[in-house]
Amino acid sequence: MYGKCTRYRVKGIPGVKDRSFDALQDAKTWLAQAQTDARRGEFVDPRDGAISLKDYIATHWWPTQSGDPSTIERIEQRVRRHIVPHLGAQPLNAIGTEALRRWKKRLEKDLGPTSIRLVWATLSSVLQAAVEDRRLGRNPCRSSTVGPPAATPGRVEAWPPERVLALRAAMPDRYRLLLVIGAGLGLRQGETLGLALEDIDFTKEVVHVRRQVKMVRTKLCFALPKGRKVRDVPLPASVARAIRQHMEQFAPVPVTLPWDDPRPAETLVEAKHRRPRTYNLLVTGRERKAINRNYFNSYVWKPALAAAGVIAPLEEGTGDGARVWEPSREHGFHALRHFYASEELEAGESIVSLARWLGHSDPGFTLRKYSHFLPRAGARGSAAIDAIFA
Repeated sequence: MYGKCTRYRVKGIPGVKDRSFDALQDAKTWLAQAQTDARRGEFVDPRDGAISLKDYIATHWWPTQSGDPSTIERIEQRVRRHIVPHLGAQPLNAIGTEALRRWKKRLEKDLGPTSIRLVWATLSSVLQAAVEDRRLGRNPCRSSTVGPPAATPGRVEAWPPERVLALRAAMPDRYRLLLVIGAGLGLRQGETLGLALEDIDFTKEVVHVRRQVKMVRTKLCFALPKGRKVRDVPLPASVARAIRQHMEQFAPVPVTLPWDDPRPAETLVEAKHRRPRTYNLLVTGRERKAINRNYFNSYVWKPALAAAGVIAPLEEGTGDGARVWEPSREHGFHALRHFYASEELEAGESIVSLARWLGHSDPGFTLRKYSHFLPRAGARGSAAIDAIFA
């Protein structure tokens, strides 16, 4: 190809784009390597990896993502806030372990270990897709020399009954049943907000957990419980009595919300799936609508925690009316779920039954999370040894 810029071109390899070189030896070396990789099905053209991470995400990766809308929203926030601003301008094939070490150090200034692990997993998913698209030879996020921070060791601590009762007394009448349901049935927050009259079987003493109220981009909708698993939970007599007393004061309210995704449907299939559904919710807000969890956490839950002496009272903002509560992740609504698990295990219920009531697909996960709540762990083994040496 004398006189046409580069002089030597490699062509004719099935599935491999032509490539030109200035030097004959360079062309021969690349030809041999390309033929070998092509036969193994491992050929990656460096030119395909020259696309920037930002462009690859926007044009190739993001349009193929699907799943739970709230999960997709969280992934989008990680990409937009923590990945694209720092790595977006770099070509895919330039993102190596050195770049990841610098990125990790930058993340540690703003995020905790758990959040970094989530962001890292999102980037790894993007780069693994690039590997499978034949744009990268390997995923640098899976390198043995650099990785996300290790999971923070620790174990779940359960509230004492006195704290649960104090918090119940501090809750406004309209919302008090949510605490009873969370602590007495082990439901997640969204599941308590979505519990309806038709889910309560007083005769068989069982509660059918069939939906949650979730938020997608500030809008509410009904959806299946986490993991899309419906389940039945035993209904204690005290919780049944609290539900009846609540209904005498606040009658169930029919509430209509979209299903699974509040965004406008783009196809007939989406329109059918997202069509609004109506349920008679046990607990609603003052406007007789489904409760927004952000409002509940800031204006109901946190004030009750402060009134019960669990957290410090509210710190007022600097004149703009902002509500600045102290960080209290360990005192969130989910603490009621831990309380339920601890009480059930202390009472002698099996891990398998508890896993089913909590909606865990793997009893092993339940065991790892709550095994320290088992009463007198090791007492039987100690008794057996004593029987031998006594």
